[in-house]
Amino acid sequence: MSKSLARVRAALEQTGEAARIVEMADSTRTAAEAAAAVGCHLDQIAKSIIFRGEASGHVVLFVTAGGRQVDPARASALAGEALGRADAALIRAETGFAIGGVAPLGHLRPPRAFFDRHLLAFSQVWAAAGTPRHIFAIAPDRLARLAGATIADFTS
Repeated sequence: MSKSLARVRAALEQTGEAARIVEMADSTRTAAEAAAAVGCHLDQIAKSIIFRGEASGHVVLFVTAGGRQVDPARASALAGEALGRADAALIRAETGFAIGGVAPLGHLRPPRAFFDRHLLAFSQVWAAAGTPRHIFAIAPDRLARLAGATIADFTS
């Protein structure tokens, strides 16, 4: 088992969350791939979008409904600093995950996190579990709580 997957499993277990991690036969690297693999609505995929805080130099996490896009101006206003592109090295260093498998929890250094209000329309959402082929289902309100995320409007 990869270290990334083990961290997500441990994070879920430590909170008593009964979410079951599933390994898919095909890639779940993108929201569209994950939705196709699971057979759910695209917006039921809770994708983890990482930005770099320009002032802080640290990552900021936006857990977003699969079919929606983070609005940079709204996201920066929520974060309280300008946000820029986070490169793969920064993402790996701060979260412990590679792009395409970034989970909303189990980070090496828990980031400031924001959670897309649109995910709350579903009874269940699917999120990455630390690799491009592992995902788990969970109630969105519980995911927001476990991710330490503030529920907000930041998409377009």
